[in-house]
Amino acid sequence: MDTLKTTPLQAIHIALGAKMMPFAGFDMPVQYSGIIDEHHAVRQAAGLFDVSHMGEVFVRGSQAFDFVQRLVTNDASKLYDGKAMYTVMCREHGGVVDDLLVYRLSEEDYLLVVNASNIEKDLAHIHDQHEKSGLDCRIEDISDDMALLALQGPKALDILAEVTDLPVRDVAFYHFIRPEPGAFFGCDHAIISSTGYTGEQGVEIYCENEKAEDIWNALMATGKKHGLKPAGLGARDTLRLEAGFCLYGHELEEDINPLEAGLGWVTKPDAADFVGVEAVRQMKVDGIPRKIVGFVITERGIARQGTVIADAAGNEIGEVTSGTQSPVLGKGIGLGFVPNDPAYTTPGETVYLSVRSRTLKATVTKPPFHKHA
Repeated sequence: MDTLKTTPLQAIHIALGAKMMPFAGFDMPVQYSGIIDEHHAVRQAAGLFDVSHMGEVFVRGSQAFDFVQRLVTNDASKLYDGKAMYTVMCREHGGVVDDLLVYRLSEEDYLLVVNASNIEKDLAHIHDQHEKSGLDCRIEDISDDMALLALQGPKALDILAEVTDLPVRDVAFYHFIRPEPGAFFGCDHAIISSTGYTGEQGVEIYCENEKAEDIWNALMATGKKHGLKPAGLGARDTLRLEAGFCLYGHELEEDINPLEAGLGWVTKPDAADFVGVEAVRQMKVDGIPRKIVGFVITERGIARQGTVIADAAGNEIGEVTSGTQSPVLGKGIGLGFVPNDPAYTTPGETVYLSVRSRTLKATVTKPPFHKHA
């Protein structure tokens, strides 16, 4: 059995009594005080997540921009120093390799942040595309050298502003700052980014491994009076699903085109000839056959990934990709693929879910779900 990796905060998780589990090759905290308690803390105050398992890859060199523009579906020409964007990488047939963040550090310096479970696959894809492109840039995997903390919730900026003199309140959504060396907890290479995966205001903090404990402890000590709680992967998943965000392995896969997953807003086939662009263009011509929709179950029950979605006559029309009990709504919610037909995709329409021996009625609902509370 392979030995699990640990993050720089492993000792803190153990001291806090976190429930740990293997995830993407790491020993990761699933919960501390409980998923529901942590979920509500993020919605009402703030939560602090250790997401140091995520992958970080530099693309550097005179043709770094050209390579990033070829690699991802979004338009990298819209980036400028201090700006980030959400995007995906595709195979030639249009299937999604991974979803990721791209940060422009400078004209010749970009940071890609990828999912922990896909680091090895993503690196193979990136190197393969780099070799095929012949472009003058370097690929550098720094995943093992960087820690990543996510401070999320309506009180997040209040807490962060109390532990630093940096203008963290001025960082616009999907923008970031790079403190001068030593200016943020002695870090040489920190990034404070107005991004997150919860549907709440907040920041993600990149730092060297050895600085992670000091930052975590300072935030927790200061945040206690604001209601800050440590939060694990369990709450991270329920929060992202309430917000309607895609998760790789659920709404995104190598047999799913980004247009089907509702990611047309980060897929710009007219901006560049990215990998997979012909397949995306052809789907636009042919029509999108299926579509991700959100749903709220109108009776007691939860539909998990793989649950059959049916029409009123009992005909199978699709499949649930993610499902949980919404702590905010107190109802079952989920995402799933259905035919791209207004009868199944229009908010307010009814679909039916086959859960064990029961058929549950659900209302098609546009995420974010927690905004409907």
